[in-house]
Amino acid sequence: MTRPALQLSANLSFLFTEYEFGERFERAARAGFRGVEYMFPYACDRDELRALLRENGLQQVLHNLPAGDWAAGERGIACLPGREAEFRESVALGIDFARTLGCRQLNCLAGIAPTGIVDEELHATLTGNLRYAGEQLARHGIRLLIEPINSRVDMPGFWLDTPAKALALIAELAIPNLWLQYDVYHAQVMAGDLAQTIESHIDRIAHIQLADNPGRNEPGSGEINYPFLFDLLRRIGYDGWLGCEYRPTLANTERSLGWAREWLAPLPPARADGTEPPPPPQRH
Repeated sequence: MTRPALQLSANLSFLFTEYEFGERFERAARAGFRGVEYMFPYACDRDELRALLRENGLQQVLHNLPAGDWAAGERGIACLPGREAEFRESVALGIDFARTLGCRQLNCLAGIAPTGIVDEELHATLTGNLRYAGEQLARHGIRLLIEPINSRVDMPGFWLDTPAKALALIAELAIPNLWLQYDVYHAQVMAGDLAQTIESHIDRIAHIQLADNPGRNEPGSGEINYPFLFDLLRRIGYDGWLGCEYRPTLANTERSLGWAREWLAPLPPARADGTEPPPPPQRH
């Protein structure tokens, strides 16, 4: 029996950064990606983003809800007491962009735990905000994702830092459209046991992101046995997207994609008359 092909999404906050942001869409399509994701669309014109997606035959797979003042070091506000009104505004903005871009998944970053606030209050704030966001997104057929991010290397103090913690929240809240975004790199840093966790909880994993460890570079550059994980995902029938959220070695994205050639279908070159071939149909 033929196993299903894996669907790769280019994270444009990490890949093709040798080009201006608007050019990354075409570069991703030419490399063979049919889906894209990136952290935040909010500094861009939503109609221009929609046009870039359509022109290049790309599907917007994922983006985050607004996460506070990123430049000032904030990494989400969902667990921060006193920011509930701002969080609700961020949900509305995220939905507006998602609907324009045809995006069916929004990731909610929990945030860095502030000092002087007990864990129980952070937990209560986060669960209240997730209930609100889940209800609002469900009205538009959008999934709400939560992502554990390692607090050892990349985001010290990030409250939701292990898959076990996120899965416990999902079980506690029992919100139908609340799902796990499983980042293999972050999970390896904090917990390991990747294959067992994925297989045991695949029914609540809506999106998977990829990078190797250490270094957060492309698969095959570090200690994670990606061929084994890819075989596992095909065997258990994972049909979601795999977001390529890694930093290419040598700062060259195209050269970093050798590991993914099996699942990428690069666009043909321009025709002899100088016109471009039509983009491929979008995948749903």
